[in-house]
Amino acid sequence: MSTAAPHIDPATPPIGPGRLVLAVGPSGGGKDSVLRHARIDCAGDPSIVFPRRAVTRPANSDEDHESIDEAQFDAALRAGAFALAWQAHGLCYGIPRAINDDIRLGRTVVCNVSRGIIRSARKCYVHTTCVLITAPEDILAARLSARARVSDGSIAARLERNDIYFDISADVVIDNVGNIDHAVQTFVSILRRSTKA
Repeated sequence: MSTAAPHIDPATPPIGPGRLVLAVGPSGGGKDSVLRHARIDCAGDPSIVFPRRAVTRPANSDEDHESIDEAQFDAALRAGAFALAWQAHGLCYGIPRAINDDIRLGRTVVCNVSRGIIRSARKCYVHTTCVLITAPEDILAARLSARARVSDGSIAARLERNDIYFDISADVVIDNVGNIDHAVQTFVSILRRSTKA
């Protein structure tokens, strides 16, 4: 990726009338698990879309993403293939540009993104809901240790990164502790809200 700054596809005026739901939170917060269950719960609803991210990391069972290398990612970025793109933890992430069409058609698009692009994304879309999925630090550390994914790097570094985003402007906070069902139900209820509510 040619720049370390978050890249947001410029859009004037902001895109609507659909809604962009940003799932954010610290590593170990359980975003991927909540999204995986929510995708199953919403499978019969064509108005809710879960696009696949492009990530410069090999595919794994934790997340359904398109695995590409850095050269492919940079070429796609230059070609305007991403609506949202950023770097984190030494990896590059991109959300396909097709989400703009879904939002123009009135759909709700659900994306797992970096907390670092929230403010920029809000400027590009008429209706943006930011959902912070998190847990106490001891639980985050335990989950990261149990996951032991090589691409995660240092657990301490991941936990320290939370200090950068202590004041993010989340619309809803979900404490993902204990049984995941409560977190999933809360998240799905957010997805099913109308933009007119």
